[in-house]
Amino acid sequence: MSDPSPPDTIAPPAARPATAAPAAPSMPTATVVVPPPTPASERVRPSVGKVGVLLVNLGTPDTADAPGVRRYLNEFLRDARVIEDQGLIWKIVLNGIILRFRPRSKARDYQKIWNTELNESPLKTFTRAQAQKLSNTLNLFGNHIVVDWAMRYGNPSIASRLGELCSQGCERLLVIPLYPQYSAATSATVCDEVFRVLTNLRRQPTLRIAAPYYDDSIYIDALATTMRAELARLSFEPDVTIASFHGMPQSYIDKGDPYYDQCVMTTRLLREKLGLDETKLMLTFQSRFGRAKWLEPATIDSVKALAKRGVKNLAVITPGFSADCLETLEEIGVENAAVFKRYGGENFVTIPCLNDSEPGMLVIRHVALRELKGWV
Repeated sequence: MSDPSPPDTIAPPAARPATAAPAAPSMPTATVVVPPPTPASERVRPSVGKVGVLLVNLGTPDTADAPGVRRYLNEFLRDARVIEDQGLIWKIVLNGIILRFRPRSKARDYQKIWNTELNESPLKTFTRAQAQKLSNTLNLFGNHIVVDWAMRYGNPSIASRLGELCSQGCERLLVIPLYPQYSAATSATVCDEVFRVLTNLRRQPTLRIAAPYYDDSIYIDALATTMRAELARLSFEPDVTIASFHGMPQSYIDKGDPYYDQCVMTTRLLREKLGLDETKLMLTFQSRFGRAKWLEPATIDSVKALAKRGVKNLAVITPGFSADCLETLEEIGVENAAVFKRYGGENFVTIPCLNDSEPGMLVIRHVALRELKGWV
C-alpha cells in the first residue's frame, strides 16, 4: 500500500559511474502537488429521499349527476380486469345500453348518500380522513414521510398523486390498496395503474405494494369490536347477521382468483371471534351485474329468503369494504332494507364500515407500519 503522505518532490536519477559514457543532461525536478483535504463542513452529502405512502380506494364519480356517473362508469367498465371480455358484444352493450341508461338511475342512488356539504361521495370523504389520520401518526417518525390518497377510477387519480409524491422528493413509495381481500379486479388493477405510471418515469421510486390483510388479527379484532359496539346501541337483537362481500363472476374464481377463499377465511375468523356459527353469521355476495353466474349466495336473495322464513331482525356487516360507499349505504342500507321489510322483516340495520374510526385506523396504521419496516 503506498505511503499516504508522499514527498513533495521526486529526486532526479542518481549519477552514472565515472567510467561510463557521459550522462545525459538531467531532467528538471517534477513537483507533485497534494491538495489539502476538504473540510467536513464543505463536503457534499447525498440527500436522504422522502418516503411516500399512497392509500388507494376503488373510485367514485366527481358529481352526483348522469354525466358524472357516465364518465366514472366508462372508465371503470373499460378496465379488462373488471370486465375481462372486452369484445365486440360487450362494447355494444356498454355503449348502446349501459352508458345510455344506467347513469341516470345510479345518479339518483348517489344523490341519496351524497355528502352535500363537501359536494362529494362519502367514499372520498372517508378516504381523505383515513389519509390525514395516517399522516398524523407517521409524522411521529419524522417529516420525511408523505401520505396521500387516490382513487383507481375517477379523481384524484393515481397518476396525479404519484406525480405529486415524486415532485416532493419521494424516492421510496408504499402503495396500500384499501381492499382487505385480494382480487384481480381490485388490488391487481391498482398495481396495473401504478406500474403504468412508473413506466413513464426515468427516475422511478423504489416501490412496495401492501399485501392483503383478510386474515390479520388486527383487522378481525376491528371488525368484531365495531360490530359489538354497533349492536349494543340497538333496541333489538338481530336474529341473524349477514357478512356481505362484493361479488364477482364465478368464472374469475375458476381461473384462479383467490378472492372467494379469502372472503371465506375472513368470515370464519370473524365467527370464531364473535362465537357465532354459520346460521348466525352468514356469508353472502352483493352487487350482482349482468347475466353471468356470480358468486353465491346473493345478498339480496338471502335477505328476501330470511324475511320469508320469519326472521324479523337482521343486521348486515360489509367486511370487504374499508369505507362506506354506494354499495354499503345505498345498496345495503336502502335497497336491501326495503326488500327485507317488504317480505315480512321488521328491523334492519347496516353496520358501518371501519372508515376512519379508531378500530379502522388501527388496521391502516398496522398495515402501513408492517410494510414500512426498514424504511422508517
